[in-house]
Amino acid sequence: MNLFDMVREESLKHRRPLAERRKPRTLEDFKGQEEILGEGKLLRRLIEADRLTSIILVGPSGVGKTSLARIISSMTSSSFITLNAVTSGVRDIKEVVEKARRELETSGHGTILFVDEIHRFNKAQQDALLPHVEAGTVVLIGATTENPYFEVIQALLSRSMVFEMFPLSEEDIKSILEQAIEEDEQLSLQNIVLGEEEKAFIAQKSMGDARRALNILELAVLTTPEVDGAIVLTKETLSECTQKPFLRYDRDGDYHYDVISAFIKSVRGSDPQAAIYYLAQMLVSGEDPKFIARRLVILASEDIGLAHPEALSISNAAFEIVNKIGMPEAQIVLSELTIYLALCEKSNSAYLAIKEAMASVRKKGVGFVPEHLMDSTKKRLAEIKSSYKYPHDDPRGYAEQQYLPEEYAETVFYRPKDHGAEKELTKKWRARKEKKE
Repeated sequence: MNLFDMVREESLKHRRPLAERRKPRTLEDFKGQEEILGEGKLLRRLIEADRLTSIILVGPSGVGKTSLARIISSMTSSSFITLNAVTSGVRDIKEVVEKARRELETSGHGTILFVDEIHRFNKAQQDALLPHVEAGTVVLIGATTENPYFEVIQALLSRSMVFEMFPLSEEDIKSILEQAIEEDEQLSLQNIVLGEEEKAFIAQKSMGDARRALNILELAVLTTPEVDGAIVLTKETLSECTQKPFLRYDRDGDYHYDVISAFIKSVRGSDPQAAIYYLAQMLVSGEDPKFIARRLVILASEDIGLAHPEALSISNAAFEIVNKIGMPEAQIVLSELTIYLALCEKSNSAYLAIKEAMASVRKKGVGFVPEHLMDSTKKRLAEIKSSYKYPHDDPRGYAEQQYLPEEYAETVFYRPKDHGAEKELTKKWRARKEKKE
């Protein structure tokens, strides 16, 4: 490296954004994700033992997916290669695989391939990668902000472990801000005053995104003049640094999650005017219509549910149509579905029921199936076969008997809502139960 190269490298080093300079370099530096990276957790054990298998990291922007991949690259004895799914194609995959094969044959070293934004790989690209993941020629680390069960082919998913990463807590964000002010090679040279309320303000506005929090801090520092030897950051200054105009909507950035959140909450809140506004904002800004349709399918199940059971079928049909016809016609389908779901009565009883039941099973454990419900084809149960009451033999189509395990006999998971189709369904159900034989 000559003198000019050294000067250029030093200049680039100082130009790097704060968020880039503060990326964690070790697992000890890494904030959050205790569910998968805490002491003794599976992913941490795999990384520390250098026995990583193919994995998919899924989570919103700014939670550390790329940083974790970089940490793995520094800890593994395998070769580490990075591809970006936006700019790479099948040819790039073939070149990586060929290089990995030569490495394996000549030195016995494996290769870890990190694919950022793997959801951007189409089916042909993912198919090109599959046999080499299956054969162990490369170990895959895929990072995605999208649901991998929609965007990654099933064959590749079945050969990978999926680890979900969540937005950072406010305490994690505040800790990151404090360390940046104290340890960053540029910020530490300045007397930056950031109070507890101001730290909490940044943590709230960043919504669990470390990159966004550091960007707010850096912008505030750069635009605040020094007074009496100190840069004092106020809420007013920080508030200005968090503003985002409409046209800065970014499919893979922070505002993306703000808008989709507002969209879903508007439909859930039965406000068709607001829902259509946020739908228009997403479509004008280039959001993937399939992503919007998928979120509406989830909403139909979670928030409308049994109040209008047909809403789920209608939403799924709309998703299929959007997938088939694409834009611009898909905007009409999405508009119709959005207005329909906003006008529907809402019930989250099915969502609450399964959530409560799963929490109960995790806490109390699995109960024993009552004998009269067991598989009576087993020889040892032949003598109790007659104790089961067959509902179709009863004129009501209902048989009174204990269905829950004894440990859960008095537990209530499902609590019906008293409106919409659910009201009529439960009314008829209660009538069948109360009808005399």
